Amino acid sequence: MTLPIDLYTEVTCPWCIIGHHRLDKVLAERFPALDVDIRQHPVLLLPDAPAEGLHISDLLRSRYGVTDPKVSFARPEEEARASGLDLDLSRQAWTYRTQAAHGLILAARERGTQHRLAVAITGAHFLEAKNISDADILADIAVAYGFERQEARALALDPAQHRRVEQEAARSAAAGVRSVPHFVFGGRFAVSGGRSEEEIALAIDQATGGLRPTIRDRPYVDIP
Repeated sequence: MTLPIDLYTEVTCPWCIIGHHRLDKVLAERFPALDVDIRQHPVLLLPDAPAEGLHISDLLRSRYGVTDPKVSFARPEEEARASGLDLDLSRQAWTYRTQAAHGLILAARERGTQHRLAVAITGAHFLEAKNISDADILADIAVAYGFERQEARALALDPAQHRRVEQEAARSAAAGVRSVPHFVFGGRFAVSGGRSEEEIALAIDQATGGLRPTIRDRPYVDIP
C-alpha cells in the first residue's frame, strides 16, 4: 500500500524542521518497507514580512515579549538533539518571506522531489543561515531536485506563483490547520505540533491499520 502523508509546514518554523527530521527518521527506521507519498502544503506564518527580512530577536520581543532569544530557543534545540538533529537556532538571526520558497516546493510536486526540496530549503535556512527568500539561493538549491537553474529562479520570482502559494495557504487554514507542523496520515488521522518520534510512529500505525492510540493535539507554533 501507499500511505499518503499530507504535511503542512512553514519553511522558517523551527518545529517544522524538527517535524521533517523526525518523520523521515521514523519512516526510515521503523517503516522501511512502507511506500509513502508525502505531499507538502504551504503555511505562511509571516506573509507580510519585509523583503529584507525580520531580525529574530526583534520579532520575539515585539510579538511575544521575549527579551532573551535563548529562552525561546532552548526547548526546540533540546528536542532536536533528542532526535539527532544539530539545531542551533542562533545560527540564523533572520526570518524571511517564504512565498518564493513555497512556490518552488509546490512546483516540485510534478517532479517527484517535493518533500526532499522542502527539507533542503528548510535546512538551508536553519542549518546554513541562508536567505531563503533570495531567488538565486533558491535556484542554487533547486537544481539538485529536478529544476534547471533559470527555470527555478523564474519560478521563485513569479508573482503568479506567489499568489498560488497564498491561495494554497488559505486552503490550509480553511482545512482547519491551526498550528505547524501539521500531519495528516492516510487522509484521516491528523496530529499537530512538536510530536515525538514515538507519537509519529503511533500515528502511522493508526493510519495503516495497526495500533489505534488516542493522540491529543499539541500545537507549538500557532498560526496568526
